[in-house]
Amino acid sequence: MRTGQALSAALLLLLVALFSVSARRARAAQTAEPHAASRRDIEQLLREQQQAWNRGDIEKFVDGYWRSPELTFSGSNGVQRGWDAVLARYRRSYPDRAAMGQLDFTDLEFRFLAPDAALVLGRWRLSRPPNNDAGGVFSLVLRKFPEGWRIIHDHTSAVAEPRNK
Repeated sequence: MRTGQALSAALLLLLVALFSVSARRARAAQTAEPHAASRRDIEQLLREQQQAWNRGDIEKFVDGYWRSPELTFSGSNGVQRGWDAVLARYRRSYPDRAAMGQLDFTDLEFRFLAPDAALVLGRWRLSRPPNNDAGGVFSLVLRKFPEGWRIIHDHTSAVAEPRNK
């Protein structure tokens, strides 16, 4: 019986050790990327915005913004306040498909400020023939609402591309 008890005890210790290693690995994965799901959700929001833009659907593009009078957009023409004003700005600045071109977001960097708040930095580029491309940088402040992540502040700047690429 002692051999059976010793074997049971050894098996129990082995199971406890395996469980402990699994728990440590799970904690390490959470520590390495505690905001992985939020990052994926924000990336999806930006992909949906990009796709809407590239279809010429400004209204759907602006759905990624907080539908509130407290939304802010900072750009070369100053600060726009409110969702309606931001939509009007986009319509005025991009009156047709030729002006809109094809949008691409790159070099995204994420900084989570809280479980429901994030700062995203990145680059934007509009490809518009003939030789009328534009691009620059942006910083977005996003907040998680019951309906999902929404941009609550957008600061977008045009930046000339270096000529000797």
